[in-house]
Amino acid sequence: MPAGPLLAVDDLSVTFTQRRRRDVKAVDGISFSLDEGSVVGLVGESGCGKSVTSLALMGLLPSRGVRVAGRAGFRPGGGDTEADLLSLPSRRMRDLRGRELAMVFQDPLSSLNPVVPIGRQVTEILVRHRGLKGGAARSAAADLLARVGIPDPGRRLREYPHELSGGMRQRALIAMAVACRPRLMIADEPTTALDVTIQAQILELLKELVTEEGTALLMITHDLGIVAGLCDEINVLYAGRVVESAQRHELFRAPTHPYTAGLLASIPRLHASRDVPLTPIRGTVNDAIDWTDGCAFAPRCDNYAEDCLGGPPHMRGERAGHRFRCVHPVRTDAAAVSAEQSPAAPEPSAPKGEDR
Repeated sequence: MPAGPLLAVDDLSVTFTQRRRRDVKAVDGISFSLDEGSVVGLVGESGCGKSVTSLALMGLLPSRGVRVAGRAGFRPGGGDTEADLLSLPSRRMRDLRGRELAMVFQDPLSSLNPVVPIGRQVTEILVRHRGLKGGAARSAAADLLARVGIPDPGRRLREYPHELSGGMRQRALIAMAVACRPRLMIADEPTTALDVTIQAQILELLKELVTEEGTALLMITHDLGIVAGLCDEINVLYAGRVVESAQRHELFRAPTHPYTAGLLASIPRLHASRDVPLTPIRGTVNDAIDWTDGCAFAPRCDNYAEDCLGGPPHMRGERAGHRFRCVHPVRTDAAAVSAEQSPAAPEPSAPKGEDR
């Protein structure tokens, strides 16, 4: 039996510093864990710290002007020995990235080198981490492209990123990520700017990889429809902190933090009348206050009261496995969302490979 979770993040904080300017704490004490073969979601609006969290775990933040604190225990090779990803030397992190840690970035067009053929970018990983060379590397690269549903992979290896569609570029990134069968994969908004049909295909592909390889997947997204159909556990972030954490069905059945309830209420419903207005969360993320002064969501919260200020609220839970950071949580009976109302991930409507 494994000695513990594959990845255990404890009190991760990331602060950006600049001379003569106030420090900006992008991530403020995040904790979560992933088991092998599990899918955990980090959900929140833009600017809540999701992508910075992923870059910190992958060791891709700048070396200057950034302070990273906390611990991210990872078990290389699935053994009992744990390594802290936040304090490993850069050479050791380069050995882990691509082989045991992989990341699918948000924008495939900017993530791929525009002047290098797809084949060379995929084979680079195979040469670096699997020791393949020449024809063996190209053959393995073609197999990877075929596995992720790219038609005519031999021809695609000779093409440049701009010659591929958005769906194919994203599939190429996924092929690079799974080239060495990593134990942990981070997907940062992998379906952004893709139409709903291709989005469904990419999500189905990620689900297959988790099932077949036992890979742990950290899904970063702002789309609750994605996590509804993919994640086992969901962590909702706001202003750099986790404000609610629960299993998928529990979170959608009874959201407890006003921010989570607001995110769910703002989703359009197919069965709703066309004259029913949407219910947005008032204000913007820029309206947040410092956690040291109270709940950062207080300026936008409909449940605000005076005792929401004066100090940061602590994580607590009234049900097993369901924790939230709020003094005046949403009443369960008022916040319950039925299965018919819950957002669902789009179902694939076309076979793989039809995203030309």
